[in-house]
Amino acid sequence: MGSVARAVLKTLLLLSTQNWNRVIAGNSYDCDEPLVSALSPASFSSSSELSSSHGPGFARLNRRDGAGGWSPLVSNKYQWLQIDLGERMEITAVATQGGYGSSNWVTSYLLMFSDSGRNWKQYRQEDSIWGFSGNANADSVVYYRLQPSIKARFLRFIPLEWNPRGRIGMRIEVFGCAYRSEVVDLDGKSSLVYRFDQNSLSPIKDVISLKFKTMQSDGILLHREGQNGDHITLDLRKGKLFLLINSGETKLPSAHTLINLTLGSLLDDQHWHSVLIQRLGRQVNFTVDEHRHRFHAQGEFSYLDLDYEISFGGIPAPGKSVSFPHKNFHGCLENLFYNGVDIIDLAKQQKPEIITMGNVSFSCSQSQSVPVTFLSPRSYLALPGFSGEDELSATFQFRTWNKAGLLLFSELQLVSGGLLLFLNDGKLKLNLYQPGKLPSDITAGCPDNSFGSKCKNPLGGFQGCMRLISVSNKVVDLISVQQGSLGNFSDLQIDSCGITDRCLPNYCEHGGECSQSWNTFHCNCANTGYTGATCHNSIYEQSCESYKHRGNTSGFYYIDSDGSGPLEPFLLYCNMTETAWTVIQHNGSDLTRVRNTNPENPYAGFFEYVASMEQLQATINLADHCEQELTYYCKKSRLANKQDGRPLSWWVGRTNETQTYWGGSLPDPQKCTCGLEGNCIDSQYYCNCDADRNEWTNDTGFLSYKEHLPVRKIVVTDTGRPHSEAAYKLGPLLCRGDRSFWNSASFNTEASYLHFPTFHGELSADVSFFFKTTASSGVFLENLGITDFIRIELRSPAVVTFSFDVGNGPFEISVQSPTHFNDNQWHHVKVERNMKEATIQVDQLLPKTQPAPTDGHVLLQLNSQLFVGGTATRQRGFLGCIRSLQLNGMSLDLEERAKVTPGVEPGCRGHCSSYGKLCLNGGKCREKLSGFSCDCTFSAYTGPFCSKEISAYFGSGSSVIYNFQENYSLSKNSSSHAASFHGDMKLSREMIKFSFRTARAPSLLLYVSSFYKEYLSVIIAKNGSLQIRYKLNRYQEPDVVNFDFKNMADGQLHHVEINREEGVLFVEIDDNARRQVHLSSGTELSAIKSLVLGRISEYTDVDQETALAGAQGFLGCLSAVQLSHVAPLKAALQPSHPAPVTVSGHVTESSCVSQAGTDATSRERTHSFADHSGTRDDREPLANAIRSDSAVIGGLIAVVIFILLCIAAIAVRIYQQKRLYKRNEAKRSENVDSAEAVLKSELNIQSAVNENQKEYFF
Repeated sequence: MGSVARAVLKTLLLLSTQNWNRVIAGNSYDCDEPLVSALSPASFSSSSELSSSHGPGFARLNRRDGAGGWSPLVSNKYQWLQIDLGERMEITAVATQGGYGSSNWVTSYLLMFSDSGRNWKQYRQEDSIWGFSGNANADSVVYYRLQPSIKARFLRFIPLEWNPRGRIGMRIEVFGCAYRSEVVDLDGKSSLVYRFDQNSLSPIKDVISLKFKTMQSDGILLHREGQNGDHITLDLRKGKLFLLINSGETKLPSAHTLINLTLGSLLDDQHWHSVLIQRLGRQVNFTVDEHRHRFHAQGEFSYLDLDYEISFGGIPAPGKSVSFPHKNFHGCLENLFYNGVDIIDLAKQQKPEIITMGNVSFSCSQSQSVPVTFLSPRSYLALPGFSGEDELSATFQFRTWNKAGLLLFSELQLVSGGLLLFLNDGKLKLNLYQPGKLPSDITAGCPDNSFGSKCKNPLGGFQGCMRLISVSNKVVDLISVQQGSLGNFSDLQIDSCGITDRCLPNYCEHGGECSQSWNTFHCNCANTGYTGATCHNSIYEQSCESYKHRGNTSGFYYIDSDGSGPLEPFLLYCNMTETAWTVIQHNGSDLTRVRNTNPENPYAGFFEYVASMEQLQATINLADHCEQELTYYCKKSRLANKQDGRPLSWWVGRTNETQTYWGGSLPDPQKCTCGLEGNCIDSQYYCNCDADRNEWTNDTGFLSYKEHLPVRKIVVTDTGRPHSEAAYKLGPLLCRGDRSFWNSASFNTEASYLHFPTFHGELSADVSFFFKTTASSGVFLENLGITDFIRIELRSPAVVTFSFDVGNGPFEISVQSPTHFNDNQWHHVKVERNMKEATIQVDQLLPKTQPAPTDGHVLLQLNSQLFVGGTATRQRGFLGCIRSLQLNGMSLDLEERAKVTPGVEPGCRGHCSSYGKLCLNGGKCREKLSGFSCDCTFSAYTGPFCSKEISAYFGSGSSVIYNFQENYSLSKNSSSHAASFHGDMKLSREMIKFSFRTARAPSLLLYVSSFYKEYLSVIIAKNGSLQIRYKLNRYQEPDVVNFDFKNMADGQLHHVEINREEGVLFVEIDDNARRQVHLSSGTELSAIKSLVLGRISEYTDVDQETALAGAQGFLGCLSAVQLSHVAPLKAALQPSHPAPVTVSGHVTESSCVSQAGTDATSRERTHSFADHSGTRDDREPLANAIRSDSAVIGGLIAVVIFILLCIAAIAVRIYQQKRLYKRNEAKRSENVDSAEAVLKSELNIQSAVNENQKEYFF
């Protein structure tokens, strides 16, 4: 083992985990001269040639010399055609042909470029396309404009695919012009210092441009420093550029602001990279190659206190120091300009304003390494064995994004075994093994673990780049390997590093974290509030209206007003009434008193909302109506000066404009609600406060002009006179409705359509909408480009298809449903296309996905109008309705466009067919112009979906009596609901439902009487059993159905459902005890008189058990009582119209669901608007859903105790204040602690304020 140990100790692994990218710059002038036609044959070279007449010198465009073009000896992917332009040129276009008059042509190829003929770089289109499409025949010319252009001396064409019936054959031309530049070479110890005239520069403006190339991953490119720590530094770190700007106000040297901008990746690849820095005041533009970062600084940033010198390549001045570690730059700089001054030219001329530090040369003589790219897991490079017998050494640099892969393998000669060097989970491991012995692992280093994907096989093939490979201290000649004279290889790209940073730019949206492997990138969307391959789609709804029609009840929800747009979601409260109200709170909801102000010393109150102004604006724009209540209390405090009309108090809204109206939907300057209604206390003024009386009054109004909401500031200036005082209170911003949710259009002919501007979703696009139809097919949406397109259509009754082309050929993905979509019900379609995949989902069916091709075209380029409901050809149009159409989170106004389009009508009826199921417990769906509503008239429940039960607590001896008819004769001509049960009708069926909770036995739960001495009673007997007693014939004994499986007077909530069909009775108790009984007393119940809940005060001819229970009545809670379409509790507690109901004793609205003593309804009415912590993805959108576990019950009990304590404390405090008030009436305004309490006492408005509108602040 000694020799093996020595071999390990002698193995040298120089590992570079930094990031070695591409270079290109734009061209804005005439630069398209042919460059190849004038070259000598010696300027052409190739990997091989089929014959002397197929040599590379015959590869000029449109020439017929020799065999009419270049063809290699063997047609494979390792062949290439190269041209030497003699010097660096700017190349703006390329053109290709096949071999003249032959079957030899190339159908796709790579374009490589280099300054030295070594270390080639691949030219890419669209940030992703490596290859160019070639020719389809021998003689046609295929021309490509290069945007951006290439600056290089050497070009190499590498065929990828060719005519399968022929060989590789090429003729080429390159277009461009001469490229002039100034270059300086810095050796890592040298630098340039430029000292300039202080009068020639602006202190707030800097423009710096340069190009650089290097093999080193770290180095200072430029630095400018000041006396107070201000500085601008451009620093290369681990192959990335960092722009550091430290700025502070000169008067406040300690208040510095550090700006750290990062751009670029893999910049140490020995290729030219361009940099542009523009600073104008607070605006900073930072550009590296084609990637740009714009930054707008906040606060005091317009001035930098800097010295009048700037250094390039290092920080040479010994008297200066920086707080971060740094190295001098080692590499070449080109075309270095500082505010228009050519720094390199000044240095070459040895101008006095340039100080040269160290050895500087004015040509780029950097040595060129020969990298090699391992393109796939099957790639390998096999080199000859080691010369030594007892030691081995290998050095190389590598870079990769993959966390796993085999780097090196060698058999050991002296012992049976081998050596493996591999990456496993991002860590380097050196593995020595011998047969029959356990391997020993050595872990060295850990690359950046934020990239890559985990590989289960630690010995999978390596994908990445290597360079500077040495074996036994001898550099490996990779060009000899490429030519076949040294070692062998498979699937390599020699003399080029093909690695690319797929996370630059970051295509993960909304703050998603990007990671990558060799072939693709991944987005981590955790805690962003978005989902999808690129974190594009919001997981939240856009409005409370959307949540409501998912069946959600009142509560806290996250709202994303612009869907997949740039605005983040935010938390607010949705109050689900018949309309969904959005409630947005602010920090100034309590009453605020103002004194001692005047126009020279005004008071300003500011309001901060739970959302940004952009989020609020999107929410307001989406709503049908918004309002905000503003109350201004005044005592000798005017809103306007009556002499000159000058405003004395005002408010400021979203537009930052002064507003002087104090109520109403339209801005009417210096008018209040009383002025609009004509009931001000002084008729000569338009506001109560302008009467300027020495007593408290107020101007209260709802501001509902959406463009001015919300209120952001209020200014008060007239409280400086004796006895003058004011107070104000601003309510939350309230919005209702969703303008886009019900926005729809009906398409009546196949030739009709709506057209909109071109859809722009180049890198990511999402489309969502609802449709309903009876047609079997039709196109919902289509947008065309020159070759690109998107189309969504109903392909057949059960298939919805998404078709698209972004340059890789047409793709289509379909969702097939087990049931037909043309059922005249609403169906929801959601489509997304991004750089990674395309998806389509319809309703709740499983989504279908089509992955994007690796390194394919990614830009969706459309240029025609967007057609909705049809196509440009007016064929295969859609017949039916489309609703709530949104593209990238933006809604299209279908109704407005439909008003002026023949064959299309605005709006669409028939919502109940889809949403009627949301109306619960017997509620009926009613169509509305926009949407629907649930009619709960005949339901025992209330609420927007008839889902809120109506419950009541019955005290001892109490009752509720619902009279169907007072006497038999008067009811015959009645048209009331109650009289539908009348004497001429023989009732052969009824449905009864209710819930109860009680601990008393016997008890009467429900009793229905008849004029014919027939009755129905539901009682709890003395033994606790539930009994249902039907007497359908007064001459017979009642039928009794007895449930004695448990004591029903156990204080628990029980549910009862009774259905009778003539003589057959179906009973269900608590969803588990079911029974079917055949009644013997009869089949009809006639002439119903009344329904009684609780104690029976008048009864005759009932059985003894019913009489006993009726005398006791009911003590406990009854809920959701319903007899067919009659709801007696609802009629008694929440009457919508006069009803024949009599309530006796103590009957109060309560909740049977909650524990004893807890009012569940109050729990829903009282909301806390405190901030909710935790990540967005950790919670369901309904933040206050009631949980039934013991922890929540304990929490409720704790809250109840806390509230009781608070109420007791408040009561004591109020009592103390009353005593203090009586004792110090003359000084009450100075000594009072609560502004609201004082105002209410002074105004004596307690009795006028509705109890539900009071707010208490603990």
